[in-house]
Amino acid sequence: MFMLNVQRRRGNRVTTALWEGLNRQRSLPSHRVSSLSALLSGDQLTLKKRLIAEADNGVSPRSAKTFADIALAGDLPDLAARFAATMSTSDPGAAITRAKLLWYAGEMSEAIEVLGTGGDRAGRLKERYRAEAQVFDDWSPSISPQAGYRPEPGVVLHLVTNSLPYTESGYAQRTHSLLREQVAAGWQVHAATRLGYPQSIGAVGASDLDVIEGVNYHRLSAAGSQGNLRERQQQEADQLLRLVLELRPAVLHTTTHFVNALAVRVVASAVGIPWIYEVRGQLADTWASKRGPGALKSERYVSFQKREAEAASAADGVITLGEEMRSGLVQAGVDPEKITLAPNGVGEEFLEEPGDSRTIRAELGLPVDDVHIGTVSSLVPYEGLDVLIDAFALVARRHKKVKLLIVGDGESASGLRRRAAAVGLDPDAVLPGRVPRKDAHKYHQALDIFVVPRQDQNVTRAVTPLKPVEAMACARPVVATDLPALREIVIDEMTGIIVPSGDVAELARVLGRLTTNSSARRRLGAQGREVAIASRTWASSVNASLRHYDRLTLIGGTSE
Repeated sequence: MFMLNVQRRRGNRVTTALWEGLNRQRSLPSHRVSSLSALLSGDQLTLKKRLIAEADNGVSPRSAKTFADIALAGDLPDLAARFAATMSTSDPGAAITRAKLLWYAGEMSEAIEVLGTGGDRAGRLKERYRAEAQVFDDWSPSISPQAGYRPEPGVVLHLVTNSLPYTESGYAQRTHSLLREQVAAGWQVHAATRLGYPQSIGAVGASDLDVIEGVNYHRLSAAGSQGNLRERQQQEADQLLRLVLELRPAVLHTTTHFVNALAVRVVASAVGIPWIYEVRGQLADTWASKRGPGALKSERYVSFQKREAEAASAADGVITLGEEMRSGLVQAGVDPEKITLAPNGVGEEFLEEPGDSRTIRAELGLPVDDVHIGTVSSLVPYEGLDVLIDAFALVARRHKKVKLLIVGDGESASGLRRRAAAVGLDPDAVLPGRVPRKDAHKYHQALDIFVVPRQDQNVTRAVTPLKPVEAMACARPVVATDLPALREIVIDEMTGIIVPSGDVAELARVLGRLTTNSSARRRLGAQGREVAIASRTWASSVNASLRHYDRLTLIGGTSE
């Protein structure tokens, strides 16, 4: 898992090519290395074939444990269970493997029980599992009341999971865009990132403070050993309190998921100031999306949802992205009166008049001619980009002057490259990888048709993404799947076209229609830009937080 996380977070085209090259070798030092190379290169099909072959041939107990670990890391729990079943109950590693299987499935208490009173390794794993289960149950950090705290008016401190310049995800972009607008509104804006970040993603030489466009990003350094989630959360709360006593904010503001809220809630209560919870996603559903329908009934999922509802209910104000997410919060018992919407928006370069796609492509060194279809996205399974590749292959059979461009990086990159090669496309041309933040808007404008082919899952039905808003601001027609969250953004046949999720043939039909109809592309793009500029800018979205700040700092106190 360590090697996999390093590859996913810090890998690049060079390291990926190395793993892919190793994966293609017919003679490797061992079958375990063979399976590991398939895992790290993202070759899910080959990984599955190799693990099935090993399970069919029979392996030693030691190898069975390793293969089970590899299978779980590759999200193949059924194969992991096959290897676990071959291990004797007297084998010290058998309990650990079975516990990992239960933990993966979200059955936390059963996983802890299976570990029993085993040896050192089982004991350490049991303590780590028990601590995390406590955080998912009812544990909170302990902070003593701070008498005599005097907040500084106009100062806000955010606790965020990650940030620029080390992470350039949609989450980090939203954070910085909104915080920059708060600076413009006259607030003194500080943000603290989670304990140990960005060292935890490999930025070893990072400084304690980064100031970016007037936003102060403070780093909470991890001192000593944090062996489990409970200990890390306590230390995070302690460090956040020290920063609060130094900066003296009038309000605290944090974002999903609930572990951020745990620290902010106790610190806000200790110093007697209000706090805001911003619900940007549904991380319980993101976790469940890789595990199948059964995960929705698991102990972890149920506890996750409960703690999210508790955090939102306890906050003095709640902000979320759209109506679907607001509805979910109300159903979870959150007071609708304290929920406000701050939709994903655009700013800076996206507000400028977009350029001609041919001119932009020439600037970026891309083929100038032909109609370019594609997206700018994180390459993760629920984005449904395999469907886009397959649909484009059908379009390319009927229309010769078309190109596919998928910009971004993520865990699905290697699999998508193989998918592109399988349908006769050049993976290097189709998937150029991550691009600099300053050029992101240019790649939106390099496309003639922007596609958001998301899978139909709980998380994608509720969470409104940023990328279609950016595409609309660039006057590019958006083809998106028929999901409630996307329908909040894309108006069918007005700002884009809605298609059924997972329907390759229908997506290909719509893309083919737009490929040959430049006037329709211009009409949909122009109307999309008009809507985006009128209602979805960061300058308008920031008002949700500013209204909360003004109301709460005026009346004083917290909901504790």
